[in-house]
Amino acid sequence: MRKVSAVVLASAMVLSHASAEAADTTTIDEMHHSGLTTGSMTQNPQSHMFDGIALTEQQRQQMRDLMQQARHDRPAISIDDVAAMHDLVTADKFNEAAIREKAEKIAQVQIEQHVEMARVQNQMYHLLTPAQQATLQENYQQRLNELRELSNLQPTSSLQAVSNTSSK
Repeated sequence: MRKVSAVVLASAMVLSHASAEAADTTTIDEMHHSGLTTGSMTQNPQSHMFDGIALTEQQRQQMRDLMQQARHDRPAISIDDVAAMHDLVTADKFNEAAIREKAEKIAQVQIEQHVEMARVQNQMYHLLTPAQQATLQENYQQRLNELRELSNLQPTSSLQAVSNTSSK
């Protein structure tokens, strides 16, 4: 089950990357709708990093420029790797070693993508005034508290329950 989840995650990342590549320009306001910060707050608390921050037009332009450059610098997951993973998953015989190797290759590219996005977000953060940085920190703390509350409220999924009972 864990391996299938990894394949699904890898496929989703490729699709989000492809949608980002399709966009000609990306503004800070459009980040949530492109593939650059795909996911809800529960998946990536940083995806809404600049929500609620009043930016000057100069800051917006600088952030647009950073996002534009990041889109060109970001490493891409190979469609061939995704296709190979699909072939491995649907093969007659399960080949764990080959799947593990392909998943690690895809994961390494995803790590590089996350590092690149964090670098850009760091540069964007440093474009903010101290007051904007304080607002961003307050917003972050609020979202973090919301996520903590959500994680405490979420019941164990039926798949986890089945997995836990079958492993005993």
